[in-house]
Amino acid sequence: MSGFVHSVGGQTWRFDSLREVMAKASPARSGDRLAGVAAGSDAERVAAQMALADIPLKRFLDEALIPYESDEVTRLIIDTHDRQAFAPVSHLTVGGLRDWLLGEAADETSLRALAPGLTPEMAAAVSKIMRVQDLVLVAQKIRVVTRFRNTMGLRGRMSTRLQPNHPTDDPAGIAASVLDGLLYGNGDAMLGINPATDSLQSICTLLEMLDAIIQRYEIPTQSCVLTHVTSSIEAINRGAPLDLVFQSIAGTEAANASFGVSLSILQEGYEAGLSQKRGTLGDNLMYFETGQGSALSANAHHGVDQQTCETRAYAVARHFKPFLVNTVVGFIGPEYLYNGKQIIRAGLEDHFCAKLLGVPMGCDICYTNHAEADQDDMDMLLTLLGVAGINFIMGIPGSDDVMLNYQTTSFHDALYARQTLGLRPAPEFEEWLARMEILRQQDGRVQMASQLPGAFRHALAQLS
Repeated sequence: MSGFVHSVGGQTWRFDSLREVMAKASPARSGDRLAGVAAGSDAERVAAQMALADIPLKRFLDEALIPYESDEVTRLIIDTHDRQAFAPVSHLTVGGLRDWLLGEAADETSLRALAPGLTPEMAAAVSKIMRVQDLVLVAQKIRVVTRFRNTMGLRGRMSTRLQPNHPTDDPAGIAASVLDGLLYGNGDAMLGINPATDSLQSICTLLEMLDAIIQRYEIPTQSCVLTHVTSSIEAINRGAPLDLVFQSIAGTEAANASFGVSLSILQEGYEAGLSQKRGTLGDNLMYFETGQGSALSANAHHGVDQQTCETRAYAVARHFKPFLVNTVVGFIGPEYLYNGKQIIRAGLEDHFCAKLLGVPMGCDICYTNHAEADQDDMDMLLTLLGVAGINFIMGIPGSDDVMLNYQTTSFHDALYARQTLGLRPAPEFEEWLARMEILRQQDGRVQMASQLPGAFRHALAQLS
């Protein structure tokens, strides 16, 4: 394939491959500089973006960024591409796709039909030439709805994963966090614990504990213990009450191998989850987490920029019809996303690209303590993602995860977003909150109950 040439300010830039022009067109971020693939100047970045805008979308079907023969994610992308769904935009360039997405023809129905016709590389490419407001505008048109025990992704709704992590997996500490979160209307996406150990006995104990809470209070939600997919399979074999099957995934075969997974192992986990038949409304049961920089951190990026690698992970995710996918956007560290500006941009890119590909995306709006970011940055990203139609966010006591040692969003942050933007929990969970006298609707907005609901007074007394 021939290269790409573009001139800016009297200087001519040449990019030798589609992979290079994609990398050089990426908005600045520390991970691409670390990988040695970033543009050397703002002028070179603009030249690459202008060159990228003129590339026909069909080019992405002819030139694989990572060879088909050596990468099973590439094979999945190419082999499952729906040319009939692609037809309405097949004549467009990357820039033409941007214009079409921003236009009135791109509505919820047409975007849902288009999703299987787009490759991750196409989605990543168009995101690189979009402003923040473009990423928000297009994403809010798209709804990706999934079901297990309740319904995620409906318009006007924003759900939360209640994350009651504890540094020693102490049942009383976890129960206190669960109760606290429920009283703030958190937990409709799931009750999800990052376990402190990989002990299978401990994992099964946590699953049994969460299931007991859900069953006792008849909560229309689902649980998850974020252990390796092979541990989930073994827990299922032991009869543990496992709802959602978790796994971290990435956008290359080699990066997934660093997580100890492959497409065949994920398929085995998916089938094991289906065998449980624990969903009451649907059978979307996989929970995946991703994050820009994971392929680079495993030295498995093949010279591809980190945002494109990230978007390729969404092809893996959508293949298994997940209930939830979560970009843990600022968790990997400042080596990959240096500051609040880069984290905000990355979170909006991930959400936009995932939704465009038909993936039910949420976001762990977060940063590590050594990043050049603070909670004000997270408030901005939270608000932008709320406007953009994010499926779910995290809910953690005080926004400080005491087990994983990073900063994210609190129970109060979810309440802020719902009150400010007029968003509501999942409908089944909202009915439960009203029945339990935890939250109520007033003037179309979520309000907390004025006093502790009677149903939880006894539970609180047991914990104190």
